[in-house]
Amino acid sequence: MFVAIWAERDGDAGVVHLAGRRDGGAAAEVVSLVTSGLHFPSIGRHHPSAILMERAIQDLHGLIADGLPDPRPWLDHRSTYEFKPVIGAGVHQIPVGPVHAGTIEPGHFRFSVNGETIVRLETRLGYTHKGTLGLMRGKPINQAAQLAGRVSGDSTVAYAFAFVRAVEQALGVVVPPRTIVLRGIMAELERLANHFGDLGAICNDAGFPLINAHGAVLRERVLRLSAACFGHRLMMDRIVPGGVAVDLADGDTKALTTALPALLAQFERLVELYDKTASLQDRVVGTGRLDPAIARRLGCGGPVGRASGQDFDARRDISYLPYDILPIVVPCFTSGDVDARVRVRMVEIRQSVALILALLDTLPDGPLRTPLPDDASPRAGSATVEGFRGDIFAHVRVSDGHVAGSFLRDPSWFLWPALEVAIEGNIVADFPLCNKSFNAGYSGCDL
Repeated sequence: MFVAIWAERDGDAGVVHLAGRRDGGAAAEVVSLVTSGLHFPSIGRHHPSAILMERAIQDLHGLIADGLPDPRPWLDHRSTYEFKPVIGAGVHQIPVGPVHAGTIEPGHFRFSVNGETIVRLETRLGYTHKGTLGLMRGKPINQAAQLAGRVSGDSTVAYAFAFVRAVEQALGVVVPPRTIVLRGIMAELERLANHFGDLGAICNDAGFPLINAHGAVLRERVLRLSAACFGHRLMMDRIVPGGVAVDLADGDTKALTTALPALLAQFERLVELYDKTASLQDRVVGTGRLDPAIARRLGCGGPVGRASGQDFDARRDISYLPYDILPIVVPCFTSGDVDARVRVRMVEIRQSVALILALLDTLPDGPLRTPLPDDASPRAGSATVEGFRGDIFAHVRVSDGHVAGSFLRDPSWFLWPALEVAIEGNIVADFPLCNKSFNAGYSGCDL
């Protein structure tokens, strides 16, 4: 299965890296190709999920993907952008963005519609491009880890987790047992906060703001718990190379074991309300369906993929620490609609609470960090971590305590093309609802 493609440029030479994973949950493997005259064969011809990444490679490095089905720029906004034409009687276009009414990231949506029915949607991003990978190059490992945690702020734990695991694999670092458990707790708290927020926001876009209000309260309580226990609402910079930067005190452990079951009880009342509200069910059931075959072809993971029959979760299938000893239940549906994406999140919320409580029960004593070895030899490592949107892939090359090159792949690279497919045939008024049920990230694709 295709995982990621990225490149590096050194003068007139280029190197293209391709990561893939065998079916069955094996860790990703990376192969590299030195380009011939700055040209390389397009993987997007065979794997549509590679097309956006190859467009980014062309913009960032000037390399040319021969046979790329869609060679338009992705990050380069200096030239006129030609949206794909839709021809037919009564078809017209509705441009939306990149600046939106709410406090959200910028992205442009171009709708081709016939009446109220969406015939085609095209997304254009790149407005939050910040050169993160370039900034990481040449930085000391600890500083690069901080940048990794800022690729996408709502996934700062997952990104830092993936990056430091890749570094630790490259350097052969074994982190302390207490660190392993603390990382798992932080990762599940991040998942909880985002799923609570997404659940409420989806219902809000379906015209039911009551659940949104309660979902926002639940999210806020998780963020406050995170701040109380780990010193930061988003737990930014708390996962570091070789370990973690903060510890849990006895009072923090008690606060989590008391608060989380209470939050779960409030959540279950929202589930009951969701199930019993006929007008809400009418909006979400059957809306924005993503066919399982398309979800597989595009490589969709996370709640979007699992709602469309993709039975993959890196926590279970790649089985990295601390999840190697924990029972991971992967919810998998085939209806592929907004309702299915909601129900995946509901199951994962329950499971995250159970995982945190189980991890707290097994929290061992001991140090928080293993020093990185003083090794100047060039090394490379890769890691995959399950974030709340899906699996995040990290590849890092290190040399003499610094990052020589890196790549961080957000699951949203695969979700944006899937949203374009899922929205076809739906009405314009249902786009906010479908869009939120995908909740693809902007910043993670604008590296």
